[in-house]
Amino acid sequence: MFVSPPFPNISPKPLSVVSTPIQIAPFRTLHAIHATLYAAATKQPNQAYGDEDLDLPYDITRNARTRGQFKPKHANKGTSSYQLRQFAEATLGSGSLKKVVKLPEGEDLSEWLAVNVVDFYNQINLLYGSITEFCSPQSCPEMKATDEFEYLWQDSENFKRPTKMPAPEYIEHLMAWVQSNIDNESMFPSRIGVPFPKTFPVLIRQIFKRLYRVYAHIYCHHYPVIVQLGLEPHLNTSFKHYVLFVDEHSLASGKDFWGPLGDLVDSMLRSD
Repeated sequence: MFVSPPFPNISPKPLSVVSTPIQIAPFRTLHAIHATLYAAATKQPNQAYGDEDLDLPYDITRNARTRGQFKPKHANKGTSSYQLRQFAEATLGSGSLKKVVKLPEGEDLSEWLAVNVVDFYNQINLLYGSITEFCSPQSCPEMKATDEFEYLWQDSENFKRPTKMPAPEYIEHLMAWVQSNIDNESMFPSRIGVPFPKTFPVLIRQIFKRLYRVYAHIYCHHYPVIVQLGLEPHLNTSFKHYVLFVDEHSLASGKDFWGPLGDLVDSMLRSD
C-alpha cells in the first residue's frame, strides 16, 4: 500500500474570512463572481485575479475569459515571487473556499469550468515560475512526483507516443498545450451564445488531470524551496482550492487520481 510522503509544516491553519456580504453587480460575469468570492475567501484584493479592469467599458459580446485574463506562457522568474505575494498570502483551513467552487445559480457549468481552468492555469504558472531556477534537467531529469509516479508526455502532434523527459521540458509542453486549448475558439468559445463542443467535458477533465501533475511535482520535489521563499501559504491555498473544485464538480477519476498526494488531499477535504 502506497503511503504519501510527509510534507513539512502543512497542517491546516486558520484562514481569515470576510464576514460582510459580497455584493455582485448584475453586469458582472462569472470571472467577476469567481474573483470576488476568492478574494473574500482569502482576504485578498480582486486585482490578484486579473479583475482590475472590471470598471472598463464592458463588451457584452465576449465572455469573462477574454477580458484581462493573465495567461503567461513563460513566468518571469524576476517577478514571480512578488506577483505571488500580491496574488495571495492566505493559509489553509477555512470552509469559505467551498463557496468559491460552487456553480453560481443560473450559470452555465461549461463556462464555469472554463473560467476556473484559466485561473488554475495562471496560479500554477506563477507557482512554478517562482521555482524554475531550482527545477532543471539536472536536478529533475524525469517528470515525477514520487518514484512510484512518473509522468510521460504525449500529445497529438509532436509526441504521439508516451515520451520520457525532464520535468522542466514536460511542464513547458503541458503549459503550452493548455494555453493552445484555451486559445482555441472551437474548444473554448469566447463569444457569448456560442456553445461549447460536445467534447469539452473530456478535454476539461484531461486539462485538470495534467495540471495536477505540476502540483504533485512541486510538493514532492520543491516544497522546501517553496517554504524558504515564503510561498507555502499560497501553494497550500491554491492546491486546496483546486482539490475542492475537482471534488465539487467530480473531475477526478477515482481515488487513484490523487496518487502521491492522497493523504494531503484527504486532510484538505476533511478540514473544510
